[in-house]
Amino acid sequence: MTSSDKQEKLGLMICGHGSRNKEAVDQFAKLAERLRPRFPDWPVDYGYLEFANPVLSRGLDNLVAQGCTRILAVPGMLFAAGHAKNDIPSVLNAYQAKTPGITIEYGRELGLDLKMIKAAGARIREAMDAADAEQGEVAITDTLLMVVGRGASDPDANSNVNKLMRMLWEGMGFGWGEVCYSGVTFPLVEPGLEHAAKLGYKRIIVFPYFLFTGILVRRIYNFTDEVAARHPDIQFAKAGYLNDQDYVIETFEDRVAEILEGTNNMNCQMCKYRAQVLGFEAEVGLRQESHHHHVEGVDTKDCEYCEDNKCTNECLKHHPSSEHSHHDHGHGQVHSHGHGHDHGHSHDHDHDHHHHDHEHDHHHGHDHGHSHGDGHDHHHHPYPQADHPLGPKSMYKKD
Repeated sequence: MTSSDKQEKLGLMICGHGSRNKEAVDQFAKLAERLRPRFPDWPVDYGYLEFANPVLSRGLDNLVAQGCTRILAVPGMLFAAGHAKNDIPSVLNAYQAKTPGITIEYGRELGLDLKMIKAAGARIREAMDAADAEQGEVAITDTLLMVVGRGASDPDANSNVNKLMRMLWEGMGFGWGEVCYSGVTFPLVEPGLEHAAKLGYKRIIVFPYFLFTGILVRRIYNFTDEVAARHPDIQFAKAGYLNDQDYVIETFEDRVAEILEGTNNMNCQMCKYRAQVLGFEAEVGLRQESHHHHVEGVDTKDCEYCEDNKCTNECLKHHPSSEHSHHDHGHGQVHSHGHGHDHGHSHDHDHDHHHHDHEHDHHHGHDHGHSHGDGHDHHHHPYPQADHPLGPKSMYKKD
């Protein structure tokens, strides 16, 4: 061991998306707190990409201030879509570039993992037990499982929700399984549940595969109530989201261990930026960056319409073009910001920070020709199924 090795100090950074919903932000913070005792010899901190404080750079500052020279950064994301592949790496790259003497190593998303499947199964089982107690027992073979994913413009991430559903369906023995999404892709929740109601099952378990609460989870539950009211002959049960279920905590631990072991390979086999995925061929090679810098640190205290630090979505009605209408960015909410920029995307696909043994270097560094005008609209690549009749606009109901 060299003298420089002896001086190395590890730190752990948990990278969250952020939310205008204070309860969701508090839940993420609680999860990060639960990880601290599992790494007693390291400083552990956390931060958010947007709409909440502390921002990612603040958490990194805290680790550097405690003497950390090697920071292991783990994304608090279920699947690797744009936030995990592009936005968080871009922030980490920029921070490392301006901070001499530190190395940031990026882990992979929670992903399709046996422990995450167990966590999901535990939440579903809780909902089934409660429904049996309140409404009377229904055989699992007479029960349909509806897994609700967040929805992304990345088909690989969306397909993972279907695989998760199949693992739960087959593993638990449900009579049938279906998938729908809260936004961006299709089918959305209401048409998905209406379709499920036609299949003849006595009970439908609706399981939001989300880490934390928020406006989308509330809408999923509200749509469940509305569809249930139209089908009184079917029992509907709402399962809880994952939150800090014990298996989720264990999966975070595993992701940290993978970085240390050099086995944290992100699954890029069907990444739309690397391979010609059907329908997304034009996105191969697009240079990526974070689109979240203008909402870093913005939280509910900055919105005049949010009540008790919870997003009410009222801003969409009053200021449809304001940056307040950016709730759930990238997931189908209104995407107009009151300041607009034009990105000249030309994509090198490697990260500057280390992806140990990653099959391709994901350099999400960015040359973007910003042409700033008063209207500063982001230009994402068009989603190829934008006109699909069952989506992909986000759920629109009042909360």
